[in-house]
Amino acid sequence: MKIFNTYIIIALLMISGNTFAQQTPAAKQSEPITIVGATAHLGNGEIIENSLIILENGKITEVIAANLTKRQYPGKIINAKGKHVYPGIIAPNSTLGLVEIDAVKATVDQDEMGEMLPNIRSLIAYNAESKIVESMRPNGVLLGQIVPRGGRISGTSSIVQFDAWNWEDAVVKENDGLHINWPDSYQRGRWWRGEDPDLKANKDYQKEVQKLSDFFVSAKAYLEGSRDYKNLPFLAMETVFNGDKKVFVHVDGEKEILDVVQFKKEQGLKSVVIVGGYYTADVAETLKKNDIPVLVTRPHSTPEEDYEDYDYPYKLANLLQEKGVLVAIESSGQMERMNSRNLPFYAGTVAAYGMDKEEALKLVTSNTAKILGIDDMYGSLEEGKSATLFISEGDALDMRGNILSHAFIDGREVSLETHQTELWKRYSKKYKDLESK
Repeated sequence: MKIFNTYIIIALLMISGNTFAQQTPAAKQSEPITIVGATAHLGNGEIIENSLIILENGKITEVIAANLTKRQYPGKIINAKGKHVYPGIIAPNSTLGLVEIDAVKATVDQDEMGEMLPNIRSLIAYNAESKIVESMRPNGVLLGQIVPRGGRISGTSSIVQFDAWNWEDAVVKENDGLHINWPDSYQRGRWWRGEDPDLKANKDYQKEVQKLSDFFVSAKAYLEGSRDYKNLPFLAMETVFNGDKKVFVHVDGEKEILDVVQFKKEQGLKSVVIVGGYYTADVAETLKKNDIPVLVTRPHSTPEEDYEDYDYPYKLANLLQEKGVLVAIESSGQMERMNSRNLPFYAGTVAAYGMDKEEALKLVTSNTAKILGIDDMYGSLEEGKSATLFISEGDALDMRGNILSHAFIDGREVSLETHQTELWKRYSKKYKDLESK
């Protein structure tokens, strides 16, 4: 009988893959929610002990110390005494929702054929049903910038929230930025083709930079001309030149970064962001002078060169902040989609290597929101902003303490259980019921 029951459970689990393909996104906030007693980490460097936070119609309407008022609290009351409240964490430069299983080609939609692809929009390929996306929420990662990969100009990113039926419902800011993969002045040979794997100068570097410049010049000439034919890549550049769309340049080398600064000036670009920026600390004064922020590579990495401090990647964000550069953390690289959920831990690592903890929190909240241009609504706990936040049992920047009890996106209380956890609970109960018969 037990064997028969086991077969039934296996069959039910197989069916469930189709029957319960997506968790139901949370409904729109229908009543006020009052969070009382938590230590509120506002995301702007401030802390309020024993706080009172009121959420109404998807917005934060009040953030004060609870002992400053004696009135009756409105709506649903959440007693968060002994817990901590944080702004929703934001994952920039992410491919979440664009790839589900790396080894299954049909689930990979992060790259398109071609070199200059400003008209490619990642948003329309974003899969809101992704099981990887839903696994971000239990760590407080509630929003992300979804970015295409490949080519010299990869395409256009958009910013989404991580609890939606589809990409139309998920979008927070559409077509926020253009992404450029800057050429390398030094390259390693492709050993799989029999080339010398040692690092050597890229003899085509200047040609590659010139080709990129020529594309920008041609696009500008087209937009200022008669437009007597339809050129989709050039048309997509219009919002770059008028400043509506930021330019995110993926680059690491010192020379290359300085060339990006010069490129910004030559092309008259209003807003440029360095992504990766491994050697940005060496040119921090130039970046500050030219108002160029950095989405710095994740700190959990090894030094590029043998002569560098072993803890250089841990200290890089702090080095930039000390020199006045606006900086936030991104998590691209090996296993990047899975590692996006570690963003709070990355910030905690930076705090362990010299940065004040509340300043480190900014690296994954308010600083990220400023760089992405959504700080009017997200990134900090302030009156009038979106009620996108979470309640943690302990320190969110410590993996041992970041255990969430509640999370909200635009005032909607979202599920913190993954699809697999939900199914396991559901069918464990069914299994026990069958065993008892």
